[in-house]
Amino acid sequence: MSTRVISERAIIFLIGAVQFVNILDFVMVMPLGPSFAAGLGIATSHIGTIGAVYTAAGCVAGVAGSYFLDRFDRRKALAVVMLGLVVSTAAGGFATGLTSLLVARATAGLFGGPATSLALAIIADLIPVERRGRAMGSVMGAFSVASVVGVPMALKMARWGDWRLPFLVVAGMGLLVVAGAIFFLPSMRGHLEREQTHVVSVRTLFTRTDVLTSYALTGVLNAAGFLIIPNIASYVQHNLGYPPDELELIYFVGGLVSFVTLRLAGKAVDSLGSFRVGSAGAVMFIGVLYLAFIHLPAGVPLVVIFSCFFLANGVRNVAYSTLNSRVPELAIRARFMSFQSAVQHLGAAAGAFLSSQLLTDLPSGQLGGMDRVVLLSMGLTLTLPGLFFWVERQVQARDRALVTPGPAGVAVTLGAGGGGTPP
Repeated sequence: MSTRVISERAIIFLIGAVQFVNILDFVMVMPLGPSFAAGLGIATSHIGTIGAVYTAAGCVAGVAGSYFLDRFDRRKALAVVMLGLVVSTAAGGFATGLTSLLVARATAGLFGGPATSLALAIIADLIPVERRGRAMGSVMGAFSVASVVGVPMALKMARWGDWRLPFLVVAGMGLLVVAGAIFFLPSMRGHLEREQTHVVSVRTLFTRTDVLTSYALTGVLNAAGFLIIPNIASYVQHNLGYPPDELELIYFVGGLVSFVTLRLAGKAVDSLGSFRVGSAGAVMFIGVLYLAFIHLPAGVPLVVIFSCFFLANGVRNVAYSTLNSRVPELAIRARFMSFQSAVQHLGAAAGAFLSSQLLTDLPSGQLGGMDRVVLLSMGLTLTLPGLFFWVERQVQARDRALVTPGPAGVAVTLGAGGGGTPP
């Protein structure tokens, strides 16, 4: 570590800014789908494919990053991948057809995946485990801010100017974040210490039971979510007949609700554990899917139902992100986060791609087959409580055995799932 001193709040703010740009770059594409689909002549049922190519590229980047990300100073690595994300986001704004847009979004995924891995690794390195749930909840609040501010502004900019404008603006914001990461984050080289690199073999990424189970949790959770998420904008506008300004209101109010909820969920994870909080989020998620897509209740505003969708999805995500941050040791944390990002993107890509195959464009302009997509998402979500329980139990068992008596009665640390860096 360098001698530069920075508070936990400042770290959380900077990493939150990184996540805001990274997430906004991804989530704005889906609600902008009808706009750029019309501008580029793309069928609305193929919007999920555009989301899938991003997540598939993120998966490839995650696998590659699992081999080398822990070999570099985390601050420098974060600056490099964020700069790559800025360039590829700007390229999306200059797309001239489906092929060029797919290439730009794939390139964005190649840099966006490692950016998330490094951001979460920095939080796990610097924030102690007893406060990590709250920190994760705050950082993941970037999703809410992107929904409250970013997505509505992106939709407005698309109407004021063109669908290309939001891509260029987000790229400019990314440049500011890169500068902030370079000048304010401390150098982070504690994971490069010789003593740490020999404690845990990289084979842990592919052989240890708690690690493999955490990958399963990540993949299933994201597949269940991305069966639904890429198609919300088209479903609301074409199937339910709501105008674009109603869509803006859904993202605005839903983001406000989830911003508060994510912070509360982080505190709940710190006190109740990820299994209980994650299971509650899974139950809420299934209930909201039923109300939003299968049996829409009369008289209940759509904004209320989809606000609950954001709430449930956020609770699940905080629980699983906090739990997974406890799985790896310091020396392999970024590589673990990178491979986990690969699994996350693979799950999301599978969900988005499968939904695009199950859905059809009806002559009326509506999406057909949404009921099948929803039922599949529900089925996957039903497996989440068991996966939460299994991962949490294994992590707790390992933590209890973390310190054992040494040969002279001195405590010997076997690994480190908590925060902080070695002296």
